[in-house]
Amino acid sequence: MIPDYFKNRKSIRKFLPKEVDSSLLHDILETAMRAPTTGNMQLYSVIVTRSEEMKSRLAPLHFSQPASVSAPVLITVCADLYRFTQWCRACNADVGFDNFLSFTSAFADAIIYTQQLVTIAEMQGLGTCYLGTVLYNAGKISELLDLPELTVPIATIALGWPDEDGVETERLPLDGVVFDELYPKLDENLVKELFRVKDEYPANQKFVEENSKDNLAQVFAEIRYPKDMNENISRQLLEFLEKQNIKLK
Repeated sequence: MIPDYFKNRKSIRKFLPKEVDSSLLHDILETAMRAPTTGNMQLYSVIVTRSEEMKSRLAPLHFSQPASVSAPVLITVCADLYRFTQWCRACNADVGFDNFLSFTSAFADAIIYTQQLVTIAEMQGLGTCYLGTVLYNAGKISELLDLPELTVPIATIALGWPDEDGVETERLPLDGVVFDELYPKLDENLVKELFRVKDEYPANQKFVEENSKDNLAQVFAEIRYPKDMNENISRQLLEFLEKQNIKLK
């Protein structure tokens, strides 16, 4: 039977001013390393930020969103091709991990580890929140954390003891995400029906009203993630990857 935790989990954005015990945090970080990795290469690294000084410098790079400010711990998970490359060089191996394919492997490793960490932490009673701003400021975060070449911040988790219950968010219906055998044709009527659960969610209806838009899709595409912003951040990210000596061509 699937534990209720998975059906009831919520992100936490407000934390108690209470430290997370170092031994508990160590156990969570270590246990999460049992997550699967590409070719068992473990192409990720983790930077734990606990000092008030470093948190105060890191939070603005996450636009000082509430979770980044109130959490006692910020955990930045990086796609890391540097450590593996250094090992190969030390062993006189002909190394070639500075390419896009290797980056996607490291990206996947980092995300898988991050979610494993989140699940373990929450099952210990802690609260977590993904900060969806990491790649927006990847270069500045990398500089602050002194990341070496071939290393890219991928995910940051705010972690601590919850000071709220969190808000349950809507999800698409299962048949809008899981398909048997082949991907179906999504005509206009079908796709609108699939997204009806989001359109009718009270918080989303409030977003539409506050932004003077006709519907939720317009809020996402024109307000929250407009084309110009997406393209600008994409350019910055590609330039940063090249600076980190990851070849994209």
